[in-house]
Amino acid sequence: MESHNINFITNSNIRMETIKRSIGNFSIFALAAITSLVPNLTFAKTNTDSSSNTHVKTTMNLETATFAGGCFWCTEAVYQSIDGVQSVLSGYMGGHLKDPTYKEISMGDTGHAEVIQIEFDASKVKFEELADIFWQAHDPTTLNRQGADIGTQYRSAIFYHSEEQKAAAEASMKKAQAKFNDPIVTEITAATEFYEAEDYHQDFYSNNKSYPYCRAVITPKLKKLGIE
Repeated sequence: MESHNINFITNSNIRMETIKRSIGNFSIFALAAITSLVPNLTFAKTNTDSSSNTHVKTTMNLETATFAGGCFWCTEAVYQSIDGVQSVLSGYMGGHLKDPTYKEISMGDTGHAEVIQIEFDASKVKFEELADIFWQAHDPTTLNRQGADIGTQYRSAIFYHSEEQKAAAEASMKKAQAKFNDPIVTEITAATEFYEAEDYHQDFYSNNKSYPYCRAVITPKLKKLGIE
């Protein structure tokens, strides 16, 4: 495999993940490998310095949203760019195993989905707006699959954190259905315990923009959405 100048490239977890995600999609990766330049993308970052943000936090109307739309590398990159989104964490939700690892959920037996957990300022961006982006950021009509990523861990789901979010998600899905020929198969279910994914999954795209999967899948997605 070609060597890339990124911190994580020697990590065996990422090498195995890339091999897994590339199954059935080799031609796309081969195309990406000959791409010479990738534009520099900028994303809104969360300032985690609590000492300098005390006043800012008290004036925010922070809420949580949790979406599953296939590979969390992709959905994380989409929502990190949205004004009003304060943080995006990749993780796992919806399964029966406590403290699952990526290796365990990758087997498809734990019931977990790859999710992103978003903290957002509701005074700047509404849950309904985040839901509208969700339908555009993936294909909600393919059951347990997004592109070459296949398995229940890649299912489409909205995990709501309140009855208001549930109603908003259902209304948003009904509106989105008009844009798809096939029926939407997205699950809308109550949020359960969220397990944060391993460190190497966090901020993956912003840290690894030259990585083949990022160039072949994530960058085109961001361009399609008009994010970059």
